[in-house]
Amino acid sequence: MTERVLPLVVRIERAAPPERTDALEAAATAVLRLLDQDEWSEPIAEWEDHRIRKVVRRARGSEWRRVLTLPGITVTHRTAEVRVHPPVPLDDWPTDLSRLQVSGTDLADSAPPPEPDLGGVVLWVNPSLEMTAGKAMAQAGHGAQLAWWASGETARAAWRGRGLAVSVRTAGPARWAELGGGGLPVVRDAGFTEIEPGSATVIADAPWLPQGVLEV
Repeated sequence: MTERVLPLVVRIERAAPPERTDALEAAATAVLRLLDQDEWSEPIAEWEDHRIRKVVRRARGSEWRRVLTLPGITVTHRTAEVRVHPPVPLDDWPTDLSRLQVSGTDLADSAPPPEPDLGGVVLWVNPSLEMTAGKAMAQAGHGAQLAWWASGETARAAWRGRGLAVSVRTAGPARWAELGGGGLPVVRDAGFTEIEPGSATVIADAPWLPQGVLEV
């Protein structure tokens, strides 16, 4: 089977970049919406048969308009717009995606984010790791995917009824330690970029989630 990677594109206009938390939540939501449809089942199956790699690139202006012409799903979440595309071969990206830059995704929040929606999934980010927004978006996507895999059909139906609600927040050190001992799904990064291999990056938290570890 072909090894594939999941492209995520975040819109970052010079005059109006998105809030960091909005971009992370948009990325997580985009991954969930991709998984919750059947149109691209074959490339998704090939992608899931290997490491579920995700690459976040940025676009603005005409770049973004070209991205919108490619197959994919666009998620608009408060200040952020993120488009997810069906998984592409690792070494054969569409030209309009391969030209986009990976760097330049250093986003910030202008104010502390609100309390998370506890009726959905909360993705808690490791407070001890420094990650660009692009890297953190990919990790949030991994966490959302692990939560999806770990949810049974009844839980998925209830989650879907809430619009696949997902929040992304950075845990405090004490909260992170507590979560790590609670048997919840943990994303462990493969270490291709920015952080050490095996680093725990995100913990997915919801009442229905069982134990699980994802290495990506």
